[in-house]
Amino acid sequence: MTHAYPFDWVDAFTDQPFGGNGCAVVHDGGALDIDTCLTFTRETGLVECTFVGPSEIADAKVRYFFPTREIPFAGHPTIASVTSLIARGVVTGPDLTLETGAGVVPIRLSDDGLITMTQNAPKFGETVAADLIARLAGIDVAEIVGRPQVVSTGLPFCIVALRDIEALRKVQLDLDYLPEFQKGLTLDGVPVMEPYFVTCTGATASGDTFGRLLLPPPSPAEDPFTGSATGCAGAYLWHHGLIESPNYIAEQGHDMGRPGQAQVTVLGPRDAPTGVEVSGRGVIVMRGEMLPHPG
Repeated sequence: MTHAYPFDWVDAFTDQPFGGNGCAVVHDGGALDIDTCLTFTRETGLVECTFVGPSEIADAKVRYFFPTREIPFAGHPTIASVTSLIARGVVTGPDLTLETGAGVVPIRLSDDGLITMTQNAPKFGETVAADLIARLAGIDVAEIVGRPQVVSTGLPFCIVALRDIEALRKVQLDLDYLPEFQKGLTLDGVPVMEPYFVTCTGATASGDTFGRLLLPPPSPAEDPFTGSATGCAGAYLWHHGLIESPNYIAEQGHDMGRPGQAQVTVLGPRDAPTGVEVSGRGVIVMRGEMLPHPG
């Protein structure tokens, strides 16, 4: 690394600094190697960071990184990346596209700053026994609604619907059992993320659902807001008849002191959804440079 790379630290799915979920968006022009991206992500202590650059097939290319690996797509980093790209004048609206590992993602910008991503048509994978979820989460089987199922709109999650917000707040991952639970659990060759737990009760009066995503080290213990899992959950809830309308407000992070909110629209009929629109806002809270270093 021979020169500095600018970055924006963006809080996504919020219009208030220090709410929602943070993501550092590095403008690297496609130059940085995987090890540097991983090291930078670990250094920030964030769940995910993105590295943006030019694309031959879209308005910009976005690469998404956990502290441990690159992933094909993520939701809150998409909102963060668009916020940063727009602020720096790299792209303009109202319509643009992003090249990601999960394909080209259409983006729509509203006049009031709302960013809408259209996630892929959902793929529904295998179902998971409720007793295995209960063991992993430390809850009773009776608190699980329906059959948990792997769903992907760009990144696969095991979606678990719970009967109420009290059950959701009880969830605590058994980190010793987690590797066994996830072993061999994939969709189209992509490892399935940790379960996303959701209940059809909002954290506030304006919300329709409330979700949680707990994570193992070296990631933070809980993700304040996950846009990709929100898309998967929307497809799951609509497909299985757990929500009456395909349009609703999803909330997450309130119990962590980082409230976030998304507008969700599941496209297409219940039996064959064609995509999921997940909309949110982003706010830049700080800017900096990743400085060159020897070696």
